[in-house]
Amino acid sequence: MMTIRPANERGRASFGWLDSRHSFSFGHYHDPEHMGFGPLRVINEDRVKPGQGFGRHGHSDMEIISYVLDGALEHKDSIGTGSIIRPGDVQRMSAGTGVEHSEYNASATDPVHFLQIWILPEKNGLAPGYEQKSFAADEKRGQLRLVGSRDGRDGSVTIHQDVDLYAALLADGESASYELAPDRRGWLQVARGAVEFNGQALAAGDGAAIVAPGSAPYALDIAGRDDAEVLLFDMRA
Repeated sequence: MMTIRPANERGRASFGWLDSRHSFSFGHYHDPEHMGFGPLRVINEDRVKPGQGFGRHGHSDMEIISYVLDGALEHKDSIGTGSIIRPGDVQRMSAGTGVEHSEYNASATDPVHFLQIWILPEKNGLAPGYEQKSFAADEKRGQLRLVGSRDGRDGSVTIHQDVDLYAALLADGESASYELAPDRRGWLQVARGAVEFNGQALAAGDGAAIVAPGSAPYALDIAGRDDAEVLLFDMRA
């Protein structure tokens, strides 16, 4: 079974320096029908103006993933990490018992466009941690590349939850397939471009919640339209 979350129905926050679209309830946007999906709690699509950003603030008991689409995001935190996150990078910060951090557009001239993703951890009270890895475009071209997982396999970042996160770049005519086990649920997020997903047309910003019906694996077919970039989450039910 698949349920579409249209981009134009997402929540929105606009503060001049920030334009943010919320797939799930976040901040001042509250929708009891969209509080998350399984352990996936937040998908925010953020655009931040040059030289602006989120000042130092705190988090706890959350796995926070940043996925940059365009530009560069500067990260600093209270556990001593400082980094620049660029397209192709995947950053995972485990807030655990508590961490403070800031996120700023690293450029004085160009905007930064990124996805901020929050995943509920498998347990609270974990030690704070940070990890960042880069995945070349060729690794994602025409296929789903594992970029995050519970066990960090295949060079992916480690997520402290039963979640496999895949990324793919799909030009027009390229496609990728995946089988979702019957005891799992999935979420497809179209980060840019457009796709045909199991016969449904999805555009940039659209999401799709998937629950495998019956007792057999559920086939997922993603066909690229207009230079698509997608994220696929395979999660515990």
